[in-house]
Amino acid sequence: MLQLKHIDVSYGSFKALNNISMTVNSGELVVLLGANGAGKTSLFNMISGLVRPTAGECEFEGRRLDGLKPSAVVAAGVVQCAEGRKLFPQMSVAQNLMLGAYVHRRDKQGNRRHLQEMYELFPILEEKKDQPAGSLSGGQQQMVAIGRAMMGRPRLLMLDEPSLGLAPLVVRQMFATISQINRLGTTVLLAEQNAFAALKIAHRAYVMENGQLVMEGDRETMLGNEEVRKAYIGA
Repeated sequence: MLQLKHIDVSYGSFKALNNISMTVNSGELVVLLGANGAGKTSLFNMISGLVRPTAGECEFEGRRLDGLKPSAVVAAGVVQCAEGRKLFPQMSVAQNLMLGAYVHRRDKQGNRRHLQEMYELFPILEEKKDQPAGSLSGGQQQMVAIGRAMMGRPRLLMLDEPSLGLAPLVVRQMFATISQINRLGTTVLLAEQNAFAALKIAHRAYVMENGQLVMEGDRETMLGNEEVRKAYIGA
């Protein structure tokens, strides 16, 4: 589904990504582990068209994405839910959600149907649909951010640190919802520092350090790997 081949990304003289090759297969939930500054967000921004690679190829369903505008990447079926939520705090919950459907704005009936699906996925958002998004709790704002991304009708959903700043109980609920989204048919690429919670719902994982992929494996392999446990899980 998604295939990266020898991707480099540079910001001036700084090389943020170095020779990245990885795959995400249809139906998978793949986790990208790494500390702050490892290059996870640069990788997501490259896939999304926000940053152009200096070398390599990015393919989605056999089509080259590198070089496309971000709107064309979304139209192709790849949607990113950015770190930090990036909501419009004065706009209502419903308005924020509908912004995610902009690329499908001509399909008004379809957008109404997808909006109702988001309310079924996150019932609290229907209760608060007319409230300013900025008035919601952190966990509820993250629901809006994920719901807005899902309104783009992704076949591949990329989630960048969705658990950041959330209480442990909310994190568990969030990962349960992400797992449900995957089970309902959306392929997920999840960048996370919360390795234990992420690996529990993942099929496979990659570990990124200093702009390079240094390890990969299935869930059981990664949970049982001593280096992964020491670096990201503890004990």
